[in-house]
Amino acid sequence: MLPLRPLGRTNIPVSPIGFGGAVIGIPRYLDPADRDTAEFEKQADDTVCAAYESGITFFDTAASYGEGRSESVFGRVLEPYRDRVTLATKVAVAPGDDPGKWWDSLHGSLDRLRTNQVDLLQLHGSSWPDEKAHWAIEVAAEWLAEVRSRGLSRFVGVTAEVPSGGLEMMLRSGKFDVLQMAYNVIYQGACDFQRAPFGPIPLAKSLGIGVTTMRTTTSGVLHRLLLRDFPELDPARLSRLAIRYVLSTPQVDCALIGMSRPSEVAAESVSAENWS
Repeated sequence: MLPLRPLGRTNIPVSPIGFGGAVIGIPRYLDPADRDTAEFEKQADDTVCAAYESGITFFDTAASYGEGRSESVFGRVLEPYRDRVTLATKVAVAPGDDPGKWWDSLHGSLDRLRTNQVDLLQLHGSSWPDEKAHWAIEVAAEWLAEVRSRGLSRFVGVTAEVPSGGLEMMLRSGKFDVLQMAYNVIYQGACDFQRAPFGPIPLAKSLGIGVTTMRTTTSGVLHRLLLRDFPELDPARLSRLAIRYVLSTPQVDCALIGMSRPSEVAAESVSAENWS
């Protein structure tokens, strides 16, 4: 089984790698397989089941991943183990939204996940320029606080693809428990060790905020770059290299990995063994 570590100040024990649900939800995401077939549905179910059995405890998804397809798979497979796994999902927000849209998204997610409460609800964002960040702190974070007060989520967080001053403001606001950040061996800006270290990941860690990573295996970019000139390389070994790079970063609590086959679960779990 995989070792567990606390997810920042939430103290939720999580496995060093987590299951990123985009690949089993979004049509043709990373591979051309049709997500609407019964064959793929069974394959997705088997993959999530294999992940749970391998010791993965953190499962991250979003309502937008295949219009809820990913959440439905998680709900269907993980319902018997709900008290033994950490479920995280997201809600898309934007200035000018009617908050009723956010409530509808959350309740839809809870229905598909077959639970009355998620462990982590995150603002689904790619970039947070200053103006949007100010709005998120004043408006969206207050909505998240109401979600918590109603017992619909234990903790709240934010996701980001790129560093920004606005994201730093959000982290320093004290209103978010977890940061999910794009970070990997070819995209190191979120945690730059050449400057002591610098970036939103070490900032979050210094504030007690839990840190999870997306794009851990570079969304296949590393593989395409290297295999073009070095076709003899083993793609599985490249994935292990990418995963171990992220796990070697002490500020990272959980590295999310997209998987769509049980064989991938077995290969990626090996990468996380002996990491504590």
